[in-house]
Amino acid sequence: MNEEFGILFKNEALKYEEELLEQLTGVIDPELGIDIANLGLIYEVDMDEAGKVEVIMTLTTAGCPLADFIDSDVRYQLANFDKITEIDIKVVFKPHWDLSRISRFARIALGIPSDFIPN
Repeated sequence: MNEEFGILFKNEALKYEEELLEQLTGVIDPELGIDIANLGLIYEVDMDEAGKVEVIMTLTTAGCPLADFIDSDVRYQLANFDKITEIDIKVVFKPHWDLSRISRFARIALGIPSDFIPN
């Protein structure tokens, strides 16, 4: 488990954690202006030996009007990493996303006090 972002990297993704994080931090949530890794929207990244990547992620709300945009941008960013041959994205809503998943960087950028604990 990546301590900074709370992302579980599995199998081959463990070898390429730094590179995968670099790509995922390039995906910016257009409403908040913060990348999806710092927002805590990525739960898990798995990669097999053939280069197939599965990303399990969530959105800030179930009816997010920008879901297709974010999905496309994740695919675009990950396609820049030459070890990836296929990308599968699964959007889940359990566990439910909340502000506790946001990184320290994102809390500062969004003006959320470090001692704020969501209900």
